[in-house]
Amino acid sequence: MPRRTRSDAIVVENLKKSFGEVRALDGIDLTVKEGTVVGLLGPNGAGKTTAVRIMTTLLRADSGKAIVLGHDVTKEPDIVRASIGLTGQFTAVDDQLTGAEFLRMVGRLYHIDPKKSRARATELLERFGLSDAAGRTVKTYSGGMQRRLDLAASLVNHPRVLFLDEPTTGLDPVSRVDLWEVIRGLVREGTTLLLTTQYLEEADQLADRINVVDHGHVVAEGTSAQLKRKIGGDHLDIDVGRKVDVQRTLAALARLMKGDPIVDGQQLSLPVVDGAGILAEAVRLLDKAKVKILDIDVRTPTLDDVFIALTGHAAEED
Repeated sequence: MPRRTRSDAIVVENLKKSFGEVRALDGIDLTVKEGTVVGLLGPNGAGKTTAVRIMTTLLRADSGKAIVLGHDVTKEPDIVRASIGLTGQFTAVDDQLTGAEFLRMVGRLYHIDPKKSRARATELLERFGLSDAAGRTVKTYSGGMQRRLDLAASLVNHPRVLFLDEPTTGLDPVSRVDLWEVIRGLVREGTTLLLTTQYLEEADQLADRINVVDHGHVVAEGTSAQLKRKIGGDHLDIDVGRKVDVQRTLAALARLMKGDPIVDGQQLSLPVVDGAGILAEAVRLLDKAKVKILDIDVRTPTLDDVFIALTGHAAEED
C-alpha cells in the first residue's frame, strides 16, 4: 500500500466503491509523483472514471483513502477543489456563449477578480489556438476546438494537479494529435497529470508511468517499457524467399532464439533478447547460410500485447 512522501501529488489507498451489486472499484492503490504523468489504462467499465470522480471530490468512496496535495478528498474537499482541474469524458461547455465569455464565466465561478479573469481568458484562448474564434459562439466550434476550450477551462484557476478523463474520446486522429501536443506543453511546465484512457497509443505517448486497470483493480504498474517486458522480449520477423530457406533460417539462428519460433509459410517470428542489438548478427548468419531474405525487422511488444496478456481481452472491449 503506497505511503505519501513530500513529492507525491496523489496517493490512493485501497479505494473501493460499489453501485448496488456492481463493484466499480475493488481496492485500487495509486501514487502520482509531482510533475509527472500517470496513465490509468483500461476499457470502459474498468473503474477509471469512478476513481477520478472520487479523487476530484465528486463521489464518495465506500472505503479507502484518497489524498491530493496532502489533503484528504473527503475531509477537505474545498481545499482539494481549489488546487485541481478536471476535464471529463464529455465536453462540458456552454455553446450559447462565446469562447471568451465561457472562460470568463469559469473565472467568476472560481471567484477570480473580473480583471484577472479577462486576462486569464485571453491568455488561455491564445495558448490553445482559439484567439481568432474568441468572439464566436461555442456552438460554431468544431469538436476539436470545443475539446481544447474545455481543457482551457480546467486551467483557469492555475491548478497544480490536472485530471484528464479520456480527454480525446470522440476526436478525429488529427484533433487527437493536436491535443496531445497541448498536454505535452502542460507537462513541460511542471503540471502533474492523471490521465485515463482506453487508447493504448495515448498511454504510450503521454504517460511516464502506467497503471493497467481491469474490473476495479490495478493488474499491473510501471513504465511503458517495463510493462512490455512483462510479456517477453523482442521478435525477429523474417520473410524468406524460398520454402527451403525456412529450415535453414531456423538452424542458422538457433543460438539467438530464446523460445519457440512461430512459422507461417515463409514468414518466421523468432523470440530474441535485444533484437536491435543482434539484428546485424542475424543478417550475417543468414548470409553465411545462403538464405535469401525478402524482409527482416525487429518487433517489440506493444501495450496492446501487454493488455491482452494481463487481462485476457483487448482494451477496447466493454
